[in-house]
Amino acid sequence: MMIALFPNESKDPSLKIAAEICQFLSSRNIEITAEDKHAKQLNVFPLSQVNVQHINFRISLGGDGTILRLIHKHPTIHAPLLGINLGSLGFLADIPLDGIFPSLEDLIKGRYRVQKRMMMEGSVLCKPSCFAVNEAVIHRAQNPCLIDLAIYVDGNYLNTFSADGMIISTPSGSTAYSLAAGGPILTPELKAFVLTPICPHTISNRPIVLMPEISIQVKYLSSYAPVEVSSDGISSFSLSTNEIFHASISSQTFDLVCLERHDYFATLREKLGWQGKLKI
Repeated sequence: MMIALFPNESKDPSLKIAAEICQFLSSRNIEITAEDKHAKQLNVFPLSQVNVQHINFRISLGGDGTILRLIHKHPTIHAPLLGINLGSLGFLADIPLDGIFPSLEDLIKGRYRVQKRMMMEGSVLCKPSCFAVNEAVIHRAQNPCLIDLAIYVDGNYLNTFSADGMIISTPSGSTAYSLAAGGPILTPELKAFVLTPICPHTISNRPIVLMPEISIQVKYLSSYAPVEVSSDGISSFSLSTNEIFHASISSQTFDLVCLERHDYFATLREKLGWQGKLKI
């Protein structure tokens, strides 16, 4: 078995914990690789010298942002990912510090399942395509006022929104920016898109959930400066007046390791601070 380890060096304990994980895995005869800048420090195989097809699992040490950056930086590594939470929310990275080594033991012994989560791909004519795990966001950028965005579903006109922008979210992203903008929570194994306007001009504009087989087109109508299209808050490009952003389901999935000891709904209750109590 080979595991790729991705510590977030901006998190204080990350490299120290990574070294402890390496000792734990090595004692069980598991090969470990890490990005070249960390490989020597951790005494493991440099990622540049490894066939990524031989990687069985990825382990991320950080938060959800660390996971998203990892996926965008290494799009050719498709091994299932286990997220250790050194951040705050952690809907994707849900392994707490005190559960690291029991969770690794579960992983080694096969006490897990792999959750295949939907991803999105987007494109604009004559510009490089993009992909997203959480969301694609069309935002007004430097424009000081609301922008007009016309939305089409499979080429059929839906509505024109005057807003700060529009979020096109996957179920994974329904607990991210879309949630902050008033969107619904979708359970992660659903296949669907959520369209969530950002600060729309009228309160009648509401999020809408769409089937995944459709394609979504967003046309920027305002004659202002270009707006920004951002994927997972990591990569971005500009969209000029009358240009159209196309979004659809990706053939690629994001494979997340879900351990038997962890429960998605318990994570929701904890991260969202729900205080409801079961009454008998």
